[in-house]
Amino acid sequence: MRRTARLAPLWILALLAALLAVGAAPAQAASTSITVDGTQGGRTFDGIGAISGGGGNSRLLKDYPAAEQSQILDYMFKPGYGANLQLLKLEIGGDANSTDGSEPSVEHARGTVNCDAGYEFWLAEQAKKRNPNIGLYGLAWAAPGWINGGFWSTDTINYLITWLGCAKQHGLDIKYLGGWNERGHDANWYVQLRSALNDAGYGSVQIVGDDSGWSVADDMTSNSAFNNAVSIVGVHYSCNGGDGGDATSCQSTQNGRNLGKPLWDSENGSQDMNGGAPALIRAITRGYTDARFTSFFNWPLIASIYPNLPFSTVGLATAGSPWSGHYTIGANTWATAQVTQFTQPGWKFIDSASGYLGGSESNGSYVTLKSNTSTDYSTILETTTSNSTQTVNLTVKGGLSTGAVHVWATKVNSPSDATSFIHTQDITPSNGSYSLTMQPGYVYTVSTLGGAGKGTATPPAAHSLALPYNDNFDSDASGTEAKYLSDMQGSFEVQPCTGRSGQCVQQMAPVKPIEWQDDSDSYALIGDTGWSNYTVSSDVLLRSSGTTELLGRANTQLRPQSHMNAYYFRIRDTGQWWIEKMYTDGSNHTLATGTTTALGTGAWHNLAFTFQGSTISAKVDGRQVGSVTDTSFTSGQAGLGIQGYRTDQFDNLAITPGSGSAGGTSTGQVTSALNTAKCLDDYTASTTPGAVVDLWDCNGSPAQQWTIGNNSVTINGLCLDVVGNATANGSPVDLWNCNGGGNQRWTVSDGTLVNPVSGRCLDVPKLATDNGTPLEIWDCNGGANQRWNIPAAS
Repeated sequence: MRRTARLAPLWILALLAALLAVGAAPAQAASTSITVDGTQGGRTFDGIGAISGGGGNSRLLKDYPAAEQSQILDYMFKPGYGANLQLLKLEIGGDANSTDGSEPSVEHARGTVNCDAGYEFWLAEQAKKRNPNIGLYGLAWAAPGWINGGFWSTDTINYLITWLGCAKQHGLDIKYLGGWNERGHDANWYVQLRSALNDAGYGSVQIVGDDSGWSVADDMTSNSAFNNAVSIVGVHYSCNGGDGGDATSCQSTQNGRNLGKPLWDSENGSQDMNGGAPALIRAITRGYTDARFTSFFNWPLIASIYPNLPFSTVGLATAGSPWSGHYTIGANTWATAQVTQFTQPGWKFIDSASGYLGGSESNGSYVTLKSNTSTDYSTILETTTSNSTQTVNLTVKGGLSTGAVHVWATKVNSPSDATSFIHTQDITPSNGSYSLTMQPGYVYTVSTLGGAGKGTATPPAAHSLALPYNDNFDSDASGTEAKYLSDMQGSFEVQPCTGRSGQCVQQMAPVKPIEWQDDSDSYALIGDTGWSNYTVSSDVLLRSSGTTELLGRANTQLRPQSHMNAYYFRIRDTGQWWIEKMYTDGSNHTLATGTTTALGTGAWHNLAFTFQGSTISAKVDGRQVGSVTDTSFTSGQAGLGIQGYRTDQFDNLAITPGSGSAGGTSTGQVTSALNTAKCLDDYTASTTPGAVVDLWDCNGSPAQQWTIGNNSVTINGLCLDVVGNATANGSPVDLWNCNGGGNQRWTVSDGTLVNPVSGRCLDVPKLATDNGTPLEIWDCNGGANQRWNIPAAS
């Protein structure tokens, strides 16, 4: 039955007020006059790029269906189509996790080189195919463990030269090379690197130092040999707020500016593909205006990773569903296009036509660049910090074109596809002068260049990876990565089987790598985060004494990646076994342990790990060795792993479905752990799409009878839905017609409801307990405002 009417929540009243205000024009700010004088100049523009690495963030793109893979690559690299990137930074893999996964080395063991390892060279080939002029840049986060003397050693220099040789085999000209990502510098090492590159025939490769902070400029100022070795000063997150910050202003140092070398924002971003767009464009325009950065690299290029990883919506786009071909192009792509589609590396900034609108950071900023080969120019203006309409009056002189300018705009403060990268008008100057009126929250480009365009390819709908799933790896070439199997730590590659015919997956790093972040065990994950009742099984061969493992219901991960909600079946060569669970706080809990017949080394055995409802069991060679009951995690991926680093092999990976639905379903009241007297609630028991999902006193009414299972949360014929397919923190939820979209997928993880597309949890804002509090999504943090008491699944 429907409940009596009640007062609307405060957010609805605020929304109504905002809607009523739409018709009123914002206050008019003072106009800004800009003189675009071709006789004036500034620093040389080096291009806008993005980073594939740091780490594993392009992994799943390699496994996308050919048509959708090509579409995504076009959106990233094709001129006049999407982000139109001018630079691409590649991770030089080191077999260790470098944020969202581990990237394979081309030399796991000293002297054994595989130039086809991983996917970075493939990605660079695809980028170059679309933009032959793209500038390529290599940088290491980790390094293989055979290197003696630590990272700052001659061994590492030789390894980097080996990597450059592999790039050359792939027809790739690496233009820039860095040292060790965000780990400072050893000045003498950089001097040695410069000499070694020259001796090896790579004298044209420019060294970037040091992909960390501004102390590199101080040391270059006082050390002439170091200064001579480094061509470009590259620093990270020098805009306000640092890593993931709002970039309302940017900073460089006097020593850096005095060096007379290009200053690069060689890593910035770390923001949601939609919510990060305002900061992205500010870091570019204000990065030059404030700090004289001539290049900007967004981290990462794309979130082509599994959605349970920490940065699953960060980048220019997301592509985490290779089996369905689904992807999403973010507003970050279009904010980037506002610069890249109207400039070229080699153009010059015009300092006198770059600055702040109305002379104030609160109004926005602008930069102007002129061609080095023609009379063309472009001015990029952002109003992301403005609350009012503004007019700019531009006067063009000094030999630059006074012909028509093309105006393109993207609304970045509240982005949508309908307001992204729109050709709004063409303006013909009168005696070299023209005006443009701008709305708040936008980035605008006025340019004499034509040829800009917005890609039209659309992705298919997302769907789950169906079970059963099997792979014997026999169709894979040696040295490649198995389909959908994503390295989290270590490096799992296809190799000829030992002791049997065919191909197997082998962990390739024989010793612990030089890590970038602390991790311990080598493991890889595969599959859908919505999998629940299933058996993961694999043949295993221990090549030396130690412990091997299967993983199941692996879901939410934090950093380091060993901090993950997951179950493990671990077994030593001696036959000792454990069923364990790990939490995101890094704690490990043994649920059962015992000893079975020794596996030994050099012999094949079959391991199986089964999840059916709350029952978890393990088998060795078809015989059950242990069973436990636990309800902490109800869904998640499967995985293969090894404790430490050895070269064990796996074959005949199989994930077979259990009985019942994907995870069983539960129906009933869902109470908040923050206040168990409050329930998840369908406001007024509405059956209308768009209905509010809120917190309310538990009362047993139909408005609180939720059904949870099959990767969905439903009530009254509607599905719990993240509004507008949003992925950013604070995005609201509502109820909508069930359509199977990623924004309607939910998994249960230790009492939290996780939307795997955004990687964020259903959240009660600000720990509120008031009736009518509307809910949202937020970074999963295990807080009581994200934990729910969910009825047991049937």
